[in-house]
Amino acid sequence: MKKIYILDTNVLIHDPKSLFNFADNHVYLPIGVIEELDNFKKGADEKARNAREVVRQLDHLREKGPLSEGVALETGGLIRVEVDSHADGKELPQALDKLKNDNRILASALVTKADQDWRPEAVRMPVIIVSKDANLRIKADAMGITAEDYKTGKIEQQSIASEEKSITVADNDIDALYREKKLPLENPDGLEPNEFVIVHGESSDKHSGVAMFRKSDSTLRLLVSKKERFSGLGARNKEQQYALSLLMDDSIQLVTLVGKAGTGKTLLALAAGLAKVKEEKYSRLVVSRPIFPLGRDVGFLPGDVEAKIRPWLQPIFDNLEYLLSTGSGIRGMKSPKDLMNTGMLELEPLTYIRGRNLANQYFIVDEAQNLTPHEVKTIITRVGEGTKIVLTGDPYQIDNPYIDSESNGLIYVAKKFKGQETFGLATLVKGERSALAELASVIL
Repeated sequence: MKKIYILDTNVLIHDPKSLFNFADNHVYLPIGVIEELDNFKKGADEKARNAREVVRQLDHLREKGPLSEGVALETGGLIRVEVDSHADGKELPQALDKLKNDNRILASALVTKADQDWRPEAVRMPVIIVSKDANLRIKADAMGITAEDYKTGKIEQQSIASEEKSITVADNDIDALYREKKLPLENPDGLEPNEFVIVHGESSDKHSGVAMFRKSDSTLRLLVSKKERFSGLGARNKEQQYALSLLMDDSIQLVTLVGKAGTGKTLLALAAGLAKVKEEKYSRLVVSRPIFPLGRDVGFLPGDVEAKIRPWLQPIFDNLEYLLSTGSGIRGMKSPKDLMNTGMLELEPLTYIRGRNLANQYFIVDEAQNLTPHEVKTIITRVGEGTKIVLTGDPYQIDNPYIDSESNGLIYVAKKFKGQETFGLATLVKGERSALAELASVIL
């Protein structure tokens, strides 16, 4: 049975291609949605770019026929702009503002539903509002209209969580793993590239090791030990061992570190990046993060570009200062400023990443959960030869109003790249910042 989907503006802003993701069903756009797109299209941010893309698509469809009557798609579906000439708001409860665009969408849906209810059951189509606004979905439900979130591009976090497998081998194979740092596997069935494996000996579970599966040569590689130090920092738990093993492996070009606050995502990435630059494996360490305020924005910041971005990048400075204070950093470098003056470190907001070509660099994107899938694609496609890129973030601490814990760029990348030999994922669970910070992340 075909359906009529009435789209809210936020769906189009979230995914400009959403117009064509409803198979052979009918997609209606209330005229107020077109007006909102016109308001959003001015600017250089992601929201403005997406609004312009939707407008271009609609203009192209307009050439095929009147949008007010509906334009057929190759999928068998139809796109129509609903002019709302028959929806004057009288269908709405008196408490609702009839001029508010969300409520005009509700009015349009009510009229469309009433029109369908008069039709014979054989040709009647269900009417569904699609919106990323939970409040609009609630109001629609209260008025008897089916409402759904836009699910395309959403990924359940359970499907991307880093997993560990267990296998049992001969006791002498465990000894060989520790001696040679690797162990060949004849039948690695069920193991994915760069997956973590607990290797048990036949005689006792205590005779064991933790390794990572390398698909290219079908071997298990022993993880870095907790005794090893990188820029003065070592792993405090098993998950941090996983993370450091991925971060220090040059053959793994893309790494995602997922975890709650205080698990060490950013600090581990910076420690590994500094260590690699010190070894001259990469020409410089580049660190960036999206600019989204926590809570109410403070407004205009004075000064040059460096002064403006300093508050947003201060957490990076804090972590770098800690690493350099351990005495195991880079000779002669006492502060992040020293690293920047020598060209070993570059701090840059993601605002200026478009058009760049990042070659032979260790590139860390912090707070990547605030990126959209399109933005993270733009970033990764900037990567040139010899560059390693690390995305860190907590999917439950999102400040971007247009994405959520299941549709952000960090989770999107982890899902799409899972199973690739050049990709690794580590999920950090245990907080290591302090006992108080760990307790707060659990109970608050």
